[in-house]
Amino acid sequence: MSALRAPGLGPIIGHTTDTTCRLWIQADDPEDNPGALNANRRTIGVIGLLAPDRKSVAHGWYFRLHREFDRTGTFVLGYDVALGRHQRDKVETPDIATPLRPDTAYTVRIGTLSVDDPWGDAENIDDRDLAARLPNIDIMAPLLMELRPEDCELTFRTFPAPLQDRLAFMVGSCRYPGLLWKIKEADRIFGPLSTHFQPSGPDGPARFTLMIGDQIYADKFSPFMPIGRADTYREFQERYKMAFGSPNMRALLRNAPTYMILDDHEIEDNWSQDRLQQQSKHELFNLAIGAYMSYQWSHGPRTYGRLLYYKFDCGGYPFFALDTRTQRIKDEDRGLADNHLLGRPTIDPIHKGQLSQLLDWLTEQQQAGGNVPKFIASASVFAPNAMSERLNPAPDDTDPLLQSNQDRRDGSDSWAAFPRTRQAIVEHIVRQGIQNVIFLTGDIHCSNIARLTFQSDSGADSGLVAYDITSSAFYWPFPFADGDPNNYVHDSMAPDQFDVFPYHGGVMHYTAWGFTQEDNFCRIDIDRQASDLTVRYFDRGGDILPVSDPNGQETDANRLVLAPW
Repeated sequence: MSALRAPGLGPIIGHTTDTTCRLWIQADDPEDNPGALNANRRTIGVIGLLAPDRKSVAHGWYFRLHREFDRTGTFVLGYDVALGRHQRDKVETPDIATPLRPDTAYTVRIGTLSVDDPWGDAENIDDRDLAARLPNIDIMAPLLMELRPEDCELTFRTFPAPLQDRLAFMVGSCRYPGLLWKIKEADRIFGPLSTHFQPSGPDGPARFTLMIGDQIYADKFSPFMPIGRADTYREFQERYKMAFGSPNMRALLRNAPTYMILDDHEIEDNWSQDRLQQQSKHELFNLAIGAYMSYQWSHGPRTYGRLLYYKFDCGGYPFFALDTRTQRIKDEDRGLADNHLLGRPTIDPIHKGQLSQLLDWLTEQQQAGGNVPKFIASASVFAPNAMSERLNPAPDDTDPLLQSNQDRRDGSDSWAAFPRTRQAIVEHIVRQGIQNVIFLTGDIHCSNIARLTFQSDSGADSGLVAYDITSSAFYWPFPFADGDPNNYVHDSMAPDQFDVFPYHGGVMHYTAWGFTQEDNFCRIDIDRQASDLTVRYFDRGGDILPVSDPNGQETDANRLVLAPW
């Protein structure tokens, strides 16, 4: 007798457009042992789009859950109008002939089916051949209605068609896992975050959550030694199951689209590419990135093949998520002169690096959409710098970009250690007149807002508007360890904080405010008619966190003025 099981983890609502939605699950097979999957069993996802009354399955499909990706898999529901083709994985019954409708809610159930596999690991069969051996989907899909909805059901809303006058989304980062009885505290904040996706909210529903790094702490939590690091397949698997399987987090992930990008704690603290020269670190990286691609990357946009950075749009507003971790290069011999945060600069124009892709994207967005805000997600904070990592150039420096405060800056884990990369972005923004660039950042366990200004060598202001909005951390129980607001520059022009950033033709200044060390998430509301963003921080109970405004006065919401679009 064939029976369906609920997903072992998930479902997760991933990359969404106005006509498609990528859905993810992970399957538990009773024949598996922790960290060791039974090679004689295959798992198949069974997905059903429910009828409008949510009492029956209107359409059903099979999709593959791959052993090599820890029995995880995705299914893209809908039809991409721009590409003119269906975006589903290969194991499926005949397609629905029409795309999903923009700004429309859909309810889906997903289960798993286990089947015997007599072939060894070195042998495989095509997905379509496998589908032909399965029971008719019309027989299996109705069994989804026998599963508990809280274990298998999700509701998502497609994104609205562009361009929207109002749009809101959520931002956050850094979820320390908690130890012993603190595990429940680490999950608490995701309950209040979920309420922002309810249509009855006073400000209307948010569209998605952007999680900007450290979704797990592979190097900070172990069931046997709390200060140990994950260095086996089983331990990485356990980190993700603990993080994404906690009650509030799991409920959030199946009720709103979530976009994720990694930072160091998905691998180990302060990771950079030069560590791959050590054999033990090379093995660690393989395990960590294999787990990351199975549990985070796979349900996101796959803009650049198997590269980890990506781009997407929501309601006409463009987003680019940077991989500031796996491609960062620190040169021990040349130091700052040859440090690169986004991989080495492009030499071969046919094989563009991440920095070139980002700069091209900025130009394309300005040309296509004018001053529409352009959001760049970066796990590392673009600005402000820590007080100890200021450039602080001396008058007699021949190249102040490199020579001032080298040791402290080179040892930094932030943008301060990569002046060439930051300089390339700043110069491109200024030279190309890229308006309304908004960095969305995390990492430092101290939320804040920074306004960037660009001044030419003649003293003229460029008229360009740019901000960095930092939200960190979802949960960090050690405020005494880091994140002190007094440790960050508030005014780069103040004599005791001096930190102007030079580029060819001018300097970048910044001011920062709205600092808080409280556990928090951030809501950003875009208002096209007012040409502004409203930024609010919420604590782990869901209450607004009062922070300072640019004048040092307490406020519940900061309004960031942009150039009209």
